[in-house]
Amino acid sequence: MKRLAPLFLMVAMLSVISTPLLAVAAGAPAKPDDDRSPGVALAVTISTVTGIAISPLLGTGVYGAYQWSEAGTDAERAKLPWYAQMSFWLPALVVVGLCAAKDGLGTVLPPGFKKPLDMLEVVENKVSGLVAAGAVIPFVMGALSKLLTGGQTAMAGHGSAGHGLAMISFGMFDGSWLLNVLTVPVAIALFAVVWMASHAVNVLVLLSPWGAIDAALKVLRTALLVLVAVTALINPWVGAALSVLVIIIAYLIAGWAFRLTVFGSVFCWDFFTVRRLRFSPAENDNRVFAGANLPGVSPRTSGRLVLRSGGTLEFYYRPWLVLTERSAAVPGDKAQLAVGKGLFFSSISGDETGTLFLLAPRYHGHEDVVARAYLLGGGVKDAGLRRAWNVLKELFGGAAARTQVV
Repeated sequence: MKRLAPLFLMVAMLSVISTPLLAVAAGAPAKPDDDRSPGVALAVTISTVTGIAISPLLGTGVYGAYQWSEAGTDAERAKLPWYAQMSFWLPALVVVGLCAAKDGLGTVLPPGFKKPLDMLEVVENKVSGLVAAGAVIPFVMGALSKLLTGGQTAMAGHGSAGHGLAMISFGMFDGSWLLNVLTVPVAIALFAVVWMASHAVNVLVLLSPWGAIDAALKVLRTALLVLVAVTALINPWVGAALSVLVIIIAYLIAGWAFRLTVFGSVFCWDFFTVRRLRFSPAENDNRVFAGANLPGVSPRTSGRLVLRSGGTLEFYYRPWLVLTERSAAVPGDKAQLAVGKGLFFSSISGDETGTLFLLAPRYHGHEDVVARAYLLGGGVKDAGLRRAWNVLKELFGGAAARTQVV
């Protein structure tokens, strides 16, 4: 099954891209402006939730600006939700523009100058995701519930005329609150799955050493958001179908995205709170993240590295952080392993085994303690950007210059 997963994901991604194109080629009719049926409202809501989840700040800002522009008078705009007020959506779009400018400049700047800004964007994406899940999504679902039950609140682009459930006489009973209770948790769950997959892009940008890769990842994510929005405007059913495909793909990669989300959260927390100044590694049983070469364990899985009494190393972890604990033996001889000291975070690796574990930024400056605690024969070595910087110093003035003098 795992071997077929990449092929399945590729087919699904091609389907995501080709669905709106096939619909246009087949002459799928555009949604009439006066189509206020419950089905169309539900389709638009699915696309709205998916679009906001792909990029919470950009999606919420654009959605709010759209509602603001659709309101004809100042009185109508005053009744709009807080995210549809200019005081929110305009600064939100400015922040999105600044992030885009940062990614554009990042293609020509060294990674060390850009990484702190990438960390700020990871935090921003988490905060905006929480705000969207806790405030914006309930507003969207509330508007849908009132529309379906005949309330007077209309969604963007839809009126409140009596259709569907509204045709049923409820007397004085307003069933929108009950529909909210049923639909809001489902919408938040779908939002969380898609957001987590999208948030993985921010963490990948944080880990990537090349600005060009960062920009490409951001462009692809923004293109997907635009694709969802445009198809929903052209035809709500095509937009909903595209959104469902996005949700399915996000569900399939949920485990990978969850591990990246956890790693990015710990990374940013340690960096911004300067955790390394208040942290000391234990003599044994330290929390680390699995690297890409630990057999049987998915990369970036959070767990504990333990030195057994017999001298072997074992990694203990819980899938999804809460399931039954498992263990994996660390391959190779620990005498051949070393702690690679990077500019922002370090790792444990060997020449034959490759990277086995990633250390959170809290371990920065404590690499020698980790090497002694686990009896790593390779000690501490420079790695990543730090190693590249030392090579440059040797080439342009360090050891190379001293050698020439001698």
